[in-house]
Amino acid sequence: MGDTTLRPRPCVAGATLYRPPLRDHAGLLLDFNENAQGPSPRVLERLQELDSESLCRYPQREPVERRVADFFGLSPEQVLLTNGSDEAICLLCRAYLAPGDRALVVVPGFAMYEREAASCGAEIVRVLAGPRFRFPTERLLERVTPTTRLIAVANPNNPTGTLAQPSDVLRLAAAAPQAAVLIDEAYAEFSYISLAREIGRVPNLFVARTFSKAYGLAGLRVGALLGSVQQLHPVRTLALPYNVNAVALACLPVAIEDEAYLRRCVSEVRWGRGLLRQEFRRLGIRTWRSEGNFVLAEFGSQAAAFVAAMSRRGVSVRDRSADPGCAGCVRITVGTTEQVLRALDAIAASIDEIGMSEGVTS
Repeated sequence: MGDTTLRPRPCVAGATLYRPPLRDHAGLLLDFNENAQGPSPRVLERLQELDSESLCRYPQREPVERRVADFFGLSPEQVLLTNGSDEAICLLCRAYLAPGDRALVVVPGFAMYEREAASCGAEIVRVLAGPRFRFPTERLLERVTPTTRLIAVANPNNPTGTLAQPSDVLRLAAAAPQAAVLIDEAYAEFSYISLAREIGRVPNLFVARTFSKAYGLAGLRVGALLGSVQQLHPVRTLALPYNVNAVALACLPVAIEDEAYLRRCVSEVRWGRGLLRQEFRRLGIRTWRSEGNFVLAEFGSQAAAFVAAMSRRGVSVRDRSADPGCAGCVRITVGTTEQVLRALDAIAASIDEIGMSEGVTS
């Protein structure tokens, strides 16, 4: 009699458990790129309006998908609401990847692309970003083969904040018509650049959006996957019928309708982002141009010491040294104006404490 032990699929058995870094929720949290300004006040008002009837009934996703579709200038069949953009990535991989397929991912980048593609049995092909983390268009094109079935691009990229030009992304989509080309626009509001308008014009293009960052709804877990009607349909069939909770569905419409609040939040982040880079430049610390709500700074061998020094001052920042090409780099979220000014004081004191007042050589 053969082995009757229950075993997971090999690609799952070899996976490692993803655990977000533990953190103390006290102090100034500039480590997870959350919107420190919080959501629109209209969202808080909407929360107070919810009653028991709102919570005891199963949530209806489709009416809100119609409103989100109007917001993006698309048809409802081109929009799928998801439990954060993480679920959008998961569903897209499940719909289009099988064992033996290849997935191209740019590194450094968001870890969920590799995790979800690998869980489907796909071969992961890492393509390193160019100098100064420039988008590696030509390298990606060189790696496209007939078995390439997914190309995942974060735009703006996380953790670098760098941007791929829409023309380069469209070249990729044209070169790999057999592949789902996913553009993850989690930070698009801070860059003013989006490929959402190309949905329907480019059959294999998908755009993932989240309402966790600029809209301040990270705790509600709601995102959207945009795609052509034909290509989004198989993804929709895999989505659970009640994947987005009733509270998120109630709050999302009022969040996206408050455009004035979003503009103020984005403007404050962009101002703070520039101030952070200016201060790092003054201190001799290398940074990269960022189009997200964060700045990546290079501390070399002192990265861990800098993170620890900031923590002692009650400020949490994220060491990204484990990311390809990011050795010695720390990512700092841009908070409110008051938080940026507090962070600047902590940065100067921490750099002085660890003996980096002369900066690093790059």
